[in-house]
Amino acid sequence: MSHTAHIRSHRKPRRSASTIAMRTGVAGGVLSTLAVAGASGAAHAAEPVTQTLELPTLTADLAAQVAQSADVTQQAAASYQLQAERDAAAAKAAKQAKTDLAEAKKKAAEAKKKAEEAARKEAAERASRAAERTTLSASSDTGSSTGSSTGTSTSTATGSAAAVVSFVQAQVGKAYVSGATGPSAYDCSGLVQAAFKQVGISLPRVSQAQSTAGTQVGLDNLQPGDILYWGGAGSAYHVGVYVGGGMFVGAQNSSTGVVEKPLSYDPPSGAVRVL
Repeated sequence: MSHTAHIRSHRKPRRSASTIAMRTGVAGGVLSTLAVAGASGAAHAAEPVTQTLELPTLTADLAAQVAQSADVTQQAAASYQLQAERDAAAAKAAKQAKTDLAEAKKKAAEAKKKAEEAARKEAAERASRAAERTTLSASSDTGSSTGSSTGTSTSTATGSAAAVVSFVQAQVGKAYVSGATGPSAYDCSGLVQAAFKQVGISLPRVSQAQSTAGTQVGLDNLQPGDILYWGGAGSAYHVGVYVGGGMFVGAQNSSTGVVEKPLSYDPPSGAVRVL
């Protein structure tokens, strides 16, 4: 027996035909797959237009949606702003209306108060005048029946002075009303002005001016028809007419009305003569 007969050969064993055929088939299949894949890739590479055509369409739709959303948002913001402005205007108007209402109520209350005060004052004055007329009427009747040593019975007035004296004495008993110039009521300067108007002499309306309308005379040198004044010459607050016999006639106040009184009743400050 040979010594080499037991030594294995280092050569690779030959592959069987079936193994080779199998590998060949696999390789062919792989190549076929690659070929198909390559062909498919080529086919897809030849159709890029179909996919790129869809992108602008999607982009345009998206842009339109974004623009529409922006418009809706802007409209909503404008609507909210308009509503806020309306709410602010309504609140301002309501506040102003509340203020105006409060002011109107205040003025109405003031007007009501003034009207009530005026009504009370008028009622008091009417009652006072009624009482004065009653008192003066009684006093006039008493004076007429008790004697004739005063007033016109002792007056030495003549001419225009007599007319002035006669007029003022005829007004005794009438009411005193501030601002009145006759014939049913007088204030002090209204009576004097009306008396001298009877003889064609136009005197100023107020006592301050009447106290400087003629020549100043002393109280110890009075004549019937002289104008008596109380207060300063040019600033007198009251006037009357001297009727002689130490008497004067004047529209004194709302309590007494037109009266004939002695000088001692209310001594005058001075006198002026216009006749």
